[in-house]
Amino acid sequence: MRQHEMNVLLGAIMMVLSLQTVQAAQEPDPYLWLEEVRGEKALDWVKARNEATLEVLKAQPGFEEVYTKTLDVLDSDVRIPYPQFEGPYLYNFWKDKNNERGLWRRTTLAAYLDPSKWEVLLDIDKLSRDEGEQWVFKGAEGLYPEYRLFMVHLSRGGGDAVVIREFDADTKQFVKDGFSLPEAKGSVSWKDRDTLYVQTDFGAGSRTDSGYPRITKLWKRGTPLASAATVFEGQSTDVSVGCSVIHTPERQYDVIHRGITFYTSHTYVIEAGRPRKLEIPDDAQFGGFLKSQMLLRLRSDWTVGAKTYRQGALLGIDYDRYLQGDRAFTTIVEPNDRSNIASFAHTRNLLLVNLLDNVQSSLYVYRLAGDRWDRLKIQGPPRGTVNIITADEQSDRYMFTFESFLTPTTLLHASDTEVPHTLKKLPAFFDAEGLQSEQFEAVSKDGTHIPYFVVRAKQMKLDGSHPTLLYGYGGFEIEMLPAYSPATGIAWLTRGGVYVLANIRGGGEFGPRWHQAALKENRQRAYDDFIAVAEDLVKRKITSPRHLGIMGGSNGGLLMGAMLTQRPDLFHAVVCMVPLLDMKRYNKLLAGASWMAEYGNPDVPEEWAYISKYSPYQLVHAEAKYPDVFFYTSTADDRVHPGHARKMAAKMQALGHRVYYYENTEGGHAAASTNRQLALRTALSYSYLWMRLR
Repeated sequence: MRQHEMNVLLGAIMMVLSLQTVQAAQEPDPYLWLEEVRGEKALDWVKARNEATLEVLKAQPGFEEVYTKTLDVLDSDVRIPYPQFEGPYLYNFWKDKNNERGLWRRTTLAAYLDPSKWEVLLDIDKLSRDEGEQWVFKGAEGLYPEYRLFMVHLSRGGGDAVVIREFDADTKQFVKDGFSLPEAKGSVSWKDRDTLYVQTDFGAGSRTDSGYPRITKLWKRGTPLASAATVFEGQSTDVSVGCSVIHTPERQYDVIHRGITFYTSHTYVIEAGRPRKLEIPDDAQFGGFLKSQMLLRLRSDWTVGAKTYRQGALLGIDYDRYLQGDRAFTTIVEPNDRSNIASFAHTRNLLLVNLLDNVQSSLYVYRLAGDRWDRLKIQGPPRGTVNIITADEQSDRYMFTFESFLTPTTLLHASDTEVPHTLKKLPAFFDAEGLQSEQFEAVSKDGTHIPYFVVRAKQMKLDGSHPTLLYGYGGFEIEMLPAYSPATGIAWLTRGGVYVLANIRGGGEFGPRWHQAALKENRQRAYDDFIAVAEDLVKRKITSPRHLGIMGGSNGGLLMGAMLTQRPDLFHAVVCMVPLLDMKRYNKLLAGASWMAEYGNPDVPEEWAYISKYSPYQLVHAEAKYPDVFFYTSTADDRVHPGHARKMAAKMQALGHRVYYYENTEGGHAAASTNRQLALRTALSYSYLWMRLR
C-alpha cells in the first residue's frame, strides 16, 4: 500500500474512533451506579473483582516473599523515626507490628538517639478499640509556644475528612469539654489558648464546589460552635478558605488564605482587627514570615515599577516597610532554566532552601544581614535528594535527609551554621552491589529534552529483554526525585528488574515553567514526554514493549490511562493507582472541581474539546488491543473518587478486555492505612508486573 493510501486509511480510522468518542460522551453513562461509593450493588461488584484479582496475583511466584519482606521493612525498629520540633520536644508518629495504627509520641533532642526514651501520648490502636472506629492519625496543631495543648486530627479509614479534638500532651488525655469538631474536610489554627480559627462544615452553603470550607470563623472556648463569629467568607466557586497563625520572635501574624483556583489565591493579614489584602500576584506562593521579612515565591514574571522579578524566584521584603507602600523586594534566590526551588523552610533566624539543579538537590542556608542575604551551601553527598524534615521556629536547629536510589536515607541535624552531623541512617534493606543509576534525556515530540533516571545492573546486556518499570506523574508542579525505596529494591531491582523515573512536563523539576508547559490545552505534552522516554528506553535496548511496564497514581493514574488508550502497543503492563479517568465528570466528583486550573472545565465545550482527546474513560474501544491493566483504588478515598477506577474496569471488561482490580476498603487517597495494607499493595503490584513482563 502506498503512503498516501495508508494516510487516508489511518485518517478514516481516526475519524471513526473520534465519532465513537463523541457519541459515547453524549450517551448516558451505564456505569454511574459505580459512583455510589458505599452502594450495596457497587460494593458487591468490588468484592467480586477483589476476590478474582487476589486469587490470581497471590498465586504468583514470589508474592509471599515480597509481602513478608516488605512488611518486615515497614515494621522494622531500625527505620528512622522522622521528628518534628514543637517547643521543647521532638514529636513523631510511629507504626510497627505491635502498633498497626500507630503511636503519637515525643522525646527530647538529647534522648532522640535512645529508642526507649519515647513518651507515648496517644495510642491510636487502643483508641480505635475503645471507640469502635478505624481511626487514622492525621496530625495535630500545637499551641505556641509551650505546645502543651493540641488539636488532634483523626480520620475514619484514612480519608481527608477528619474529626478534630483538643488534647493535653501533659495529661495524655483529650480535654474534657474542650474544643471538638465533628467529621468534615476542614482545619483549625490556635489564635490563643481560648480562641481558635475554624474552617469546617457550618451547614448548607458553607462549602465550596470542591467540598472544602469557604468560611473562617473565630471560636471562643466555652461557647457553642454555632455562635462563632465569621471572620472571612469566600465564594462557592473558590477552592477553599482558611486562616493560619504564624509566630516569629517579633510578632504574631494571623493570615487568611483564599484559594481562588488551585494556583491562584488572595492572601490577607489581619491588621487592626480587619483583613488587609496583600498586593502580590494572584499566582504567587505566599511564603510566610521570617523575623521582619515577608517571603514570596513567584510562579510568573512580576513587574513592579521599573523592576521585573523572574518566574520561580524567592523574594523577601521588610513587612513594616511593605505596609507603608515600599515594593522594593530583594531577590533571595533566582533559579535558572535548569533549576528550581523544591522547598524552603525557616528556623528562628535562618532560611533553608532546597534547590534542584538538573533534578539533583542541594541545601542552602540564608541569613539576613542588614538588607542583604548571606548564603552558605551545606556540604552533602553528591547526586541525590535532600529533604528538609523539620526546622525549629524557637531556635536555629533543623534536620534534613539525604538519599538516592541506591543510598539508604540518612537523617542529619544542624544548628545555626555548624557542620551537619548524622543522627540516624537506614541500613541497606536490599543488596545494591552491582547496581547503578544513570540519568539520560529523551527528545519529546516538540523537541523538548526530557530527563529520566535508570536504575539497573551494571553488567546488564543491552538486548531489550529486561523487565522494566517506568514510573511517572507529570502534574501539579510536583517533582519526581531519586529516593531510596526498600520495596522497589526488594521486589524489583534485586530480582533483575530495571527501574526508570521520568521527569516529564507538568511536574516541578524545572520550576513553574515546566509545570505550566503541560496545563489544560497543553496536557498532551506530558503524555508525549512519557511516550518519548518509553521509546528512548526501547531505542537504547534497555527493554522492549513486551517487557515494559508502567506505574502511576492519582494524576499519575490519569497518565497511565492516557498511555493505555494512546499507546497500548508500547507497554505490556499498566499499574493504575487511585486514578482520575473519567475526565468528563471529574469536576463533579469529590474534590475534582478544585483541579480545573490543571485540566480545564469539561462543561465548557471549548475546553472539553481538548480534554476529550485524552480522557481515558471515553477513549476505550472494543476494537483496540490493550495490555491487561491492574487498577488499584480505595473505597475511603474522598479526594479522587473510586468511581473512576471502578467504571473504567467495568467498561473494559464489558468490551471484552481483561483487567485486574483491587479496592482497599480504607486508606484514603494513599490507598493504605496500615503497614500490612501497604505491603499487600506492594506485593500485588509487583506480582502483577512480574507476571506480565518476565
